[in-house]
Amino acid sequence: MTRLTGGALRLTVHIGENDTWHHKPLYSEIVHRAHAAGLAGASVFRGIEGFGASSLIHTSRLLSLSEDLPVAVVIVDTETRVREFLPQLDELVTEGLVTLDACEVIRYVGRDDRQESNQGRTGTKGKKSL
Repeated sequence: MTRLTGGALRLTVHIGENDTWHHKPLYSEIVHRAHAAGLAGASVFRGIEGFGASSLIHTSRLLSLSEDLPVAVVIVDTETRVREFLPQLDELVTEGLVTLDACEVIRYVGRDDRQESNQGRTGTKGKKSL
């Protein structure tokens, strides 16, 4: 698992909830490919309202319910690793917006499953000690 502290690059992919890749949600394919590429992490955020290149406003409000809400996939890793992943996005994202932002990671600690199972002691309130 990647451990980051310091400078990093944040990749954000803005797409629609209904966008697909081979009959599967596009956001899911992006997350699975990021995982397979060994990137530090990826998260999908569903928007409640927004518009893009089509200028149509998509909203989750009941009276104008949309089935194609905005979705953002956010990935943070080293600049090198994120830039190596960009060709995969070229293949996947035909409509959408991809942004790159320099950011600073304060702390990211991945746990080793073997260590956790061997040393996983229960601390206060039933939480495992680090």
